[in-house]
Amino acid sequence: MSQSSGRPAPASDETVTSRDQLVRYLESGAKPSSAWRIGTEHEKFGFEVDTLRPLAFEGERGIEAVLRGLTRFGWQPMEEGGRVVGLKMGKGSVTLEPGGQVELSGEPLDSLHDTCCEVNEHLKEVKEVADPLGVAFLGVGFQPKWRLADIPQMPKKRYRIMTRYMPTRGGHALEMMYRTATVQANLDFDSEADMIRKFRVGLALQPVATALFANSPFTEGRPNGYLSYRSSVWMDTDPDRCGDLPFVFESGMGFERYVDYALDVPMLLVVRDGVAVDAAGQSFRDFMAGRLPALPGEYPTLDDWETHLTTLFPEVRLKHFLEMRGADGGPWGRLCALPALWKGLLYDTTALDAAWDLVKEWTAEERWRLRAEVPHKALNAEIRGRSVRDIAREVLNIAEAGLRRIDRRNDSGQDERVFLADLFEVVDNGRTPAELLLDEFHNDWHGDIDPIFREHAY
Repeated sequence: MSQSSGRPAPASDETVTSRDQLVRYLESGAKPSSAWRIGTEHEKFGFEVDTLRPLAFEGERGIEAVLRGLTRFGWQPMEEGGRVVGLKMGKGSVTLEPGGQVELSGEPLDSLHDTCCEVNEHLKEVKEVADPLGVAFLGVGFQPKWRLADIPQMPKKRYRIMTRYMPTRGGHALEMMYRTATVQANLDFDSEADMIRKFRVGLALQPVATALFANSPFTEGRPNGYLSYRSSVWMDTDPDRCGDLPFVFESGMGFERYVDYALDVPMLLVVRDGVAVDAAGQSFRDFMAGRLPALPGEYPTLDDWETHLTTLFPEVRLKHFLEMRGADGGPWGRLCALPALWKGLLYDTTALDAAWDLVKEWTAEERWRLRAEVPHKALNAEIRGRSVRDIAREVLNIAEAGLRRIDRRNDSGQDERVFLADLFEVVDNGRTPAELLLDEFHNDWHGDIDPIFREHAY
């Protein structure tokens, strides 16, 4: 098991020929707790207000028009093939998912108050651009109305490569790409040991987050029998690069072990001169030996390694930080709740210890069974005779105490616990966002899915 060195990050253009360089890359993400930040990412579905159809890329009110409109706020365009396919500002970005889901990848910020201001500012900017175009955006975990065949494709070669390859690995891979949306939280670690503890707690409790944020009960206009269908889709996407990574809980876990896992996952692509090169199914180990069929005689850089790491999709993902990836996309008011949950659990030592005590005896089989039950049952799933609702209440109490001890306040004197209020309401009522949507569908909407676009748009 390697030890964190505290060395600065190696240069991104460094040529990679050894496993040790890849380990060092992950090690370099460690930083003292005084430098810890939190980042939030969220995806949302664009639609035409009059027809409710998903936004095409081109056209007067297409995705590209929205992206170009956002440049008035200082965002810099990112182009591929002469088309604007993303935006950049500082360390933040606005990017496109395969089905046109628009994603804000927020900057690493000092407090949840800052994070929530960033999310709110972004959504206000999007609304200011979208309203005159007659388009809007919806935050749910799965496209509730339109078929896969109805979803326009985005002009990014990366996604054309994935569209060809991913269905060979899982029956719901295209559903994942084109019809799901999520909210994620990114967190730091100060050492290898700290990374391991946070990774384990994050993986074990990811189904609890999935249940709390369950918000994808509809497919093609009808209830689909799930509360988090998005989560179920991920279970049949690609076993090579998805899942809950049982090895993380085994002795010997560390940066080296994660590198070995990542090296064993087949590649998807390499980027050269801003263009994705198809390397689907090929080996990064061969790349390091100069034997990659897609680029014979070439050797990878650390940029290529970083690209490869972004094509791994486990429930918790390690890069220079840890990504918590198990939650459905949701409404404006809940986008700050996910980073609040994970900060409270993972950024306070006492809370992290308490969270680990809660899950450390769970076996790999028990964790897998919980992961499989939660998409259907959410808070009513069970592990070791306890309901997820009961566990979630304990988890929220731990997170709340962690945020109280961290004690970061806004100008009104509120600490970060304020962002957990929606999650406590879910536990207190025993009803997930998905169940509230189902009530509206059956009662207020009389079995018609269309009102979701009016009543739950950002």
